Amino acid sequence: MNISKLSFAALTALLLTTGCDKNLLDQVDPNVPSTGQFWKTEADANQAVIAVYSTQQIFSSYSLYWHFATTGRTDESFTNTPDGGLNQYLVFRQVSTTDGRSAFLWNDTYRMIYRANQVLTQVPGIDMNADLKKRLLAEALYLRSLCYYELGLLFGNIPLVLTQADASTRAPQATQDQVYAQIIGDLTKAKADLPLSYDAANKGRATRGAAAALMGKVFMQQHKWAEASTQFAEVISSGQYSLVPNYADNFTENNENNSESIYEVQFSGVNKNFGQDFVGGAEGNERAQFFGPPGIGFTDVEVRRWLFEEYTDKTTTGAVDPRRDATLFSSVGTPTLYGQAFGFGGLNINPSRLLWRKYQNDRTRNFEDFFSGINIRLIRYADVLLMQAEALNELGRGEEAIPLINQVRRRVQLTELAGGLSKADLQTQIRHERITELAGEGVRWSDLVRYGLFDTEEGLNELRSRDADFNNFITPRNKLLPIPQTDIDIDKNLKQNPGF
Repeated sequence: MNISKLSFAALTALLLTTGCDKNLLDQVDPNVPSTGQFWKTEADANQAVIAVYSTQQIFSSYSLYWHFATTGRTDESFTNTPDGGLNQYLVFRQVSTTDGRSAFLWNDTYRMIYRANQVLTQVPGIDMNADLKKRLLAEALYLRSLCYYELGLLFGNIPLVLTQADASTRAPQATQDQVYAQIIGDLTKAKADLPLSYDAANKGRATRGAAAALMGKVFMQQHKWAEASTQFAEVISSGQYSLVPNYADNFTENNENNSESIYEVQFSGVNKNFGQDFVGGAEGNERAQFFGPPGIGFTDVEVRRWLFEEYTDKTTTGAVDPRRDATLFSSVGTPTLYGQAFGFGGLNINPSRLLWRKYQNDRTRNFEDFFSGINIRLIRYADVLLMQAEALNELGRGEEAIPLINQVRRRVQLTELAGGLSKADLQTQIRHERITELAGEGVRWSDLVRYGLFDTEEGLNELRSRDADFNNFITPRNKLLPIPQTDIDIDKNLKQNPGF
């Protein structure tokens, strides 16, 4: 029998075999995971929740673009970047509704929401430990709530997607108040099943304190002072948090996930593969490279002079407020940075320039790259103390606010405030405390929105007196980022934000 006859015989046998077993070729490829194989075990559920967390590391989220949106566009900062699109974005001259900074921030935040919704849809059907299941679902609710808080604050009226989506999904465009109401409902559920703390192996996961603090932040943006105060009181009375002795430990790789951390996004500079959100991808944050000083980084965002001058408080020994030099680089306070002189003969930086130091690696190395391992502290206990002080003052309980402010001041050896301030004077003082404690941490945009400074000519004039970029600010256009035109093209029911 020749080879042709052998081949024919083999083919005939194969056809006869497949005729008997129609499922012979219907096999699972072991090299390509699928949804049909997944969502089966407790390990699958945990991995899926970790995948939600991992979305926070993408460059368009807390790694970089979130910092442009919440720090770069405030009166703390200005830009001389040669990147034309980024320049327009940061100085309120953005024209394109497809600009990458806002569009990628939008898209990848919804990517995180999609993953959270997958968990909330699929995990209830998994046979696993009941308590762990409740906790993982609560973590997903927290993470989705965090996404909607950012989207509601930055984009306003947004699609509220609450189920596992597919290409045909069209969600109603909710108002900002409706978004906030959804967040409050979800966080109320999440708090019941989130623990107060975790063991070392699970540091960085959402806790009950993180849910309460985020709920308080939402109430603050709605001026619901009593409701916000209740949440902050829960965090404060939990006994889980305290201010760390060294203020700068909140912005370096040292002492991460410390007693002051209520929620922080985890980063690692170990893996230096480019790309994120895939197996083996980088997990470093990119802020340090883009905010870094000339000769070290791209210096896309610099510090306004008024912020340097805001640090007027003296310590009990008469020294300058130490938070100034932990927050920013200056030829006065930090004449040496990254092992070199600030000015000529070193990095050759003009001595008049002021640059961001928070989240920079100058204390541990002489360079920056795209792989900074510094965690982003999204909610700190000091922030909660000052928000509680603000809420109490708005409720006419200013005397109760003073001890909270003094906790924050004592940490850096500032003289304590005395009582007896009027509500208006204490409001001014609290705003001073917030900027000197929290500058460059991404809370300034929400503060300016809450203070109403974008809504009146008087408020805008105050901002213009500190930051000339606000001469370009048009109300209500620049209070919100544009919804990406690609989404509006897909869903004709979406309405663009005013002015775009």
